[in-house]
Amino acid sequence: MALTVEPLQNAHDRKAFACGQPGLDDWFKRRAGQDERRNLARVFVALDDDLGVLGFYSLSAFTLALEDLPPDLAGKLPRSDAIPAALIRRLARDLRVKGQGVGDLLLADALQRILGVTGDLAVFAILVNAEDEAARVFYAAFGFKPFPDRPNRLFLLTSTVAAAAELAEPRVSHGPPR
Repeated sequence: MALTVEPLQNAHDRKAFACGQPGLDDWFKRRAGQDERRNLARVFVALDDDLGVLGFYSLSAFTLALEDLPPDLAGKLPRSDAIPAALIRRLARDLRVKGQGVGDLLLADALQRILGVTGDLAVFAILVNAEDEAARVFYAAFGFKPFPDRPNRLFLLTSTVAAAAELAEPRVSHGPPR
């Protein structure tokens, strides 16, 4: 299976997509395009020539409050009311490819895209929202840590991702630019 990840387009057939999470399925099928047009999210899809859309994720800018961070980390930062971050708001893979690493590839692609803007835009941390325990375990396996008061919201320092990226090669091809 050769996947291409590209920005969501009207031509992408989303009707057959099913990840097993009704809220994620509904958002992707009915509201992802609206969020794109409203500048609330950038949505990217993983495509297979034969199977179609096999996954997606969305990216948004985000700010953290200093008091939301673990105390040991917050103590190392200057006093500020807004810490810049990126949010991987939604990420899902189709049930047809469960266990085949598509979620891993989607997360790697999202992290690469975020790193790609860090030369022009400060991003201290990357956040994710875990829908359930399985999602928390998935993100924790990549080094994401839960916020002290919000265990379903996890973060990873951008510096950690950048250091890991220096050791890895890209594994997915990017489709055409926006």
